[in-house]
Amino acid sequence: MTTQFRRDGHKFIPIEIEENNIYPGVLKILHEIRPEWPQDKINFKLFTDGITNKLVACEIRDKTDKSDNIVLVRIYGNKTDLLIDRTAEVRNITRLHSLNLAPEIYGVFKNGLAYEYYPGMTLTVDSVTDVKIAALVAKQMAKMHKVELNTDIKKEPMIWDKIEQFLCLVPEPFTDPTKQTRFANRFGTITRLRIEFERLKSHLIKTESPIVFAHNDLLLGNVIYNECNGTVSFIDYEYAAYNYQAFDIANHFNEFVGLSLDDIDNNRYPNREFQMFWIETYLNEYLDTSDEDVIKSKAEEIYIDVQKLSLASHFMWGIWSLVQFEHSSIDFDFGRYADIRLSRYFEVKDTMRLI
Repeated sequence: MTTQFRRDGHKFIPIEIEENNIYPGVLKILHEIRPEWPQDKINFKLFTDGITNKLVACEIRDKTDKSDNIVLVRIYGNKTDLLIDRTAEVRNITRLHSLNLAPEIYGVFKNGLAYEYYPGMTLTVDSVTDVKIAALVAKQMAKMHKVELNTDIKKEPMIWDKIEQFLCLVPEPFTDPTKQTRFANRFGTITRLRIEFERLKSHLIKTESPIVFAHNDLLLGNVIYNECNGTVSFIDYEYAAYNYQAFDIANHFNEFVGLSLDDIDNNRYPNREFQMFWIETYLNEYLDTSDEDVIKSKAEEIYIDVQKLSLASHFMWGIWSLVQFEHSSIDFDFGRYADIRLSRYFEVKDTMRLI
């Protein structure tokens, strides 16, 4: 096999891993990026938390140097290139890694990435509300929000174009008649959702929330807490882009309710007291100030914007779920998840009486 290099300097491995038979392909990837690893001494662990991609931890046994004895291989989900700009994803990870904010990429292949393992545990609905961990997450997000990309990348919020992109990918009709019936019974038509989107956009586009480089998908499984080091790290930058500051915070808060379909509990959504603590901790790092008057005044502004932009978060992931409902081969009921997120959108909207 001929090793190639991309324009961004990353090793490119011309392999496509079969989604239903991943391990032969993973071994070929490891042969290219870790040729010194005896393949009969490699252990694999398939992570099951993700609902978009497949993630495999590859660990070499009996290795004296433990600093790099694990490589993560992520295989993109079916048709996810319709949703995600993979070139931008690699560019963003590379930029963030240069600032110690993202893992190192070891290699890129046709349908995925091999990259550095961060030791630790992903957050849970319990640990995300631990004030010590929450403070670390707030400060880490603030550090990311201060990152600037190259000047050729427009500093515009991604949310509106991304939702529009997702809406264009919702099929009319779904190829599976059963799925089409579920969609029609619950949502009516895609036209209804488009009209709702235009209403949402016309209201929220007025926000004065600053445009920052945002993660945009900081669900609990994308935060790694290392208790030994007292640090948190973010992973999975598929949707990272410039966006409203308050959207990134709101999107994270929305994830406090959980992801497991049978365990989502909206009562876990953080109350005002917790949100203000989180936002003030964030501002301490983002503004690089400890002036309480400045922080409290700005925190009030952000809190208001967060409540509004939580609507955009629910709507975006609801439409995203409808696209996945058509295309994904992952064992997850995306139709039900779309119903949960869009139902929550309408519920919160009616409570706020904004649109």
